[in-house]
Amino acid sequence: MIVDCALYRDGHRTERPSDYSAALESARARPGAFLWIGLYEPTEEEFARVTRDFGLHPLAVEDALSAHQRPKLEVYADSLFLVLKPVAYEESEEAVSAGELMLFVGDSFVVTVRHGEANPLGEVRKRLEEDPDVLQHGPTAVMYAVSDAVVDNYLEVAAAFHDDLDGLEEDVFAPQQRRVDAGTASRIYAFKRQALEFRRATGPLSEPMARLAGGGVPYVHESSRPFFRDVSDHLTRVNDQVENIDRLLSDVLSAYLAQMGVRQNDDMRKISAWAAMFAVPTAIAGIYGMNFDHMPELHWTWSYPAVLLLIVSVCFVLYRVFKRRGWI
Repeated sequence: MIVDCALYRDGHRTERPSDYSAALESARARPGAFLWIGLYEPTEEEFARVTRDFGLHPLAVEDALSAHQRPKLEVYADSLFLVLKPVAYEESEEAVSAGELMLFVGDSFVVTVRHGEANPLGEVRKRLEEDPDVLQHGPTAVMYAVSDAVVDNYLEVAAAFHDDLDGLEEDVFAPQQRRVDAGTASRIYAFKRQALEFRRATGPLSEPMARLAGGGVPYVHESSRPFFRDVSDHLTRVNDQVENIDRLLSDVLSAYLAQMGVRQNDDMRKISAWAAMFAVPTAIAGIYGMNFDHMPELHWTWSYPAVLLLIVSVCFVLYRVFKRRGWI
């Protein structure tokens, strides 16, 4: 459905047009004017009218309708097609959710198509309408503002993700932890999955931002290069942070698995120590349970308490030895 539609002249919002084709012709006839239409998960029928009026490329239209695209920048004869993946981070669930945001940018129009819940467009449009000096630069200003908002949100998500990762690291290396927590490994793997989802949104965007910052892209003013370069710099910081998060998660997982190995070895030593102590009375009782007539001290009056004393003495000595070595 169409969320918002407006015709802008000299950085100021005017009436909401009912005829998009006439509004686009009006915008093209007057310098400094452009049309901005925002759609949310449009159907093929809803998008057909916009496609017809704006002459959007069918391949780009197919991508915008089907979604599930990676961040990219495509140049067509009558427009640019930019795909962004805004993300949201639910700290309570420690989960990253990514939406999709497509921008069609032409000489006098911007068409935004949104999929998913992550949505920076409302705040971007409001902020631009409060700053006519920026908005008067037309579709280029919209594309920069949307890209900047998405990448700045990446920085916030990376910071929140890193805070939760610090908490996970403290849990793994907590000194009071003395037993293997089966849920910790699952939590680490879940974090790695979220980091991968985050990387899918940020990593591929580097190439489109570099192209916009480098200039030579149609429908993008050369004066906007420093602004896109700033967005590209912020994106580089985000990618570095995501890389660090993924590497730290791998280190935490390796350390956790090593801790599990140490604890298992500890348990095996304790089991072996107790088994050794139980082996002594078992062996002596087994020998005297064979019912032979000719056995040492078989008919001695004190043989039974002597054997018991021998068992207790040997077990006590083994206990002291294992205790001193830290096996028990």
